[in-house]
Amino acid sequence: MVDRRDTLKLGLAAAATGVGAAAAKAQSVPQSGLLFPDTYRQGIVRNPSPPATPFVAPLRVIPRAQPIPMSSLVPPPDPRSHQRYNEFRPQKFYQQVLSEFKWQYHPEGVYAGGSWSWGFNGMTPGETFAARYGEPILIRRLNNLPPVGTGNITWALPSSSIHHHNGHQASESDGIPQDFTYPGEFWDHHYPLFPAGFDKRETMGTLWYHDHRLDFTATNVYAGLSGFYLLFDEFDSDNERDRNPRASRLPSGKYDVPLILHDVRFDQNGQPAWDFTGPHTTPVPTTRQYDSIPNPANVAYEPGSTYTNHGMLGDKFTVNRIIQPYFKVERRKYRFRILNGGPSRLYKLYLTTATSSAEKFVVISNDGNLLPAPIETDNINVWVANRHDIIVDFSKYPAGTQIYLTNRLEMREDGAGPQGRMLDQGDQIMRFDVVGGKVEDPSRIPDRMRELPPINMSEVRRRRTFKFDYDNGLWTVNGRLMDPDRVDAKIEKGSAEIWTFQNNGQQWAHPIHTHFEEFQILSINGKPLPANSVLRSRKDVVELEPMTEVTFFGRWRDFTGKHVMHCHNVVHEDHAMMIRWDIVEPGMGD
Repeated sequence: MVDRRDTLKLGLAAAATGVGAAAAKAQSVPQSGLLFPDTYRQGIVRNPSPPATPFVAPLRVIPRAQPIPMSSLVPPPDPRSHQRYNEFRPQKFYQQVLSEFKWQYHPEGVYAGGSWSWGFNGMTPGETFAARYGEPILIRRLNNLPPVGTGNITWALPSSSIHHHNGHQASESDGIPQDFTYPGEFWDHHYPLFPAGFDKRETMGTLWYHDHRLDFTATNVYAGLSGFYLLFDEFDSDNERDRNPRASRLPSGKYDVPLILHDVRFDQNGQPAWDFTGPHTTPVPTTRQYDSIPNPANVAYEPGSTYTNHGMLGDKFTVNRIIQPYFKVERRKYRFRILNGGPSRLYKLYLTTATSSAEKFVVISNDGNLLPAPIETDNINVWVANRHDIIVDFSKYPAGTQIYLTNRLEMREDGAGPQGRMLDQGDQIMRFDVVGGKVEDPSRIPDRMRELPPINMSEVRRRRTFKFDYDNGLWTVNGRLMDPDRVDAKIEKGSAEIWTFQNNGQQWAHPIHTHFEEFQILSINGKPLPANSVLRSRKDVVELEPMTEVTFFGRWRDFTGKHVMHCHNVVHEDHAMMIRWDIVEPGMGD
């Protein structure tokens, strides 16, 4: 049998000899060794998680990260390692230690003793960073994960690259897949905190960070390596009592609550489980420098050929890594920052009560970027890596009301995309319990928020088309597998381009993320967006549905270096639906 890594190497060898991608797959790779077996069934079907009573555990409100003195970082940061470091010298410093620890997803049954997890500074999700434009920061991340063969999580890889999604920072601080650390090493991330092109309309709000290790993003994020990163400025000022007349006064403090959704499957001992049959019994040879993994226990760490490559679905819904929590809310407005942390499940979320299947709420952002104006709705689509900030006004509900965050989007059993129908009752993700009487609420929802940057077609230097498909058991872009040494697009700094994404599949869906800068969608299947569409925003993820084509306008400014674009169903990314693109100096583009 030939697994995905062997296939990757065969494809690279073929590319090196000038053989086309299709020919390489047809001639070099046995068909029977690549097609995903029809008899395979997801773990939630073969071996579902032990029961866990919903709504008995309170929501974990993630603490905010606290800065440390620069002198605490030994050795000190090296300005030569970062573009524009002296121009945007850090004003605050942080350190996160990646490690393995016990985490309590639920207080009952097999979960009560804790489940092994990876995370940051002893927690998952990691601390929430709250930074301000104009105040650059530096985060040192020290990899203290157990080396291969010595830890309790046996299905993830303890070499890590932490990506700041979708921050406007240089490549060396972005956390791209090939920039990873081994246990005992650290990486400094410099975040200059200015909007792209120094245009305030490019200001961002709700971002996140997560592992992005080449070929093991899905498993490492699933193990616990994710967290929130929030940005503030004069308008979105993190202060609902701000006296500045230009401030939005959106709900803040304990009324601004980040919520990250991860669906997880657990084994019968209450430990997170990944869908593959087990590791190889003999080491897998490697040929590239970044494949060389320190292995003190001499244990092979490559998954076998039945590693799920369509998608990984869990049957326990977690919010901030707590199984179906409850959250007590006062009778006033709250801002909830909802993030789908994956790995594969897509959501269509509603607020439901005992008497209503679709309560109204207000959407103020898409992919973490404030919209030009708030939109009232009764549901949101949240694909992997999507972020929506919503405002829920609980003042209209009497004390004792229970409101559920409910998903109605049914997924295919293999996790590759939606089933094509809605669930009648849906899955209740978490519960809001309204408590107390009327309270003061100084927050507000402004009529206008962030205007969109203008689209200037005269800036467009070239157009590109990317086709996303499934070939011989692996996920491809333009018929090719990811090769981090191959540059698939050379984009000139300061230019704009038009990109078209095409999904050639009839059954699978792809949340496609491109790093570094946001874009604006021009058309879907050749048609412009409706005037009131929530997609009329700055985005970093394209919700690419089956047999769909999406065209957008994007700019690339301020830095040079390598980046990636990939499917954020991270199982697809790892198998190997991703390309590398570089920002190059003017005159050096393709």
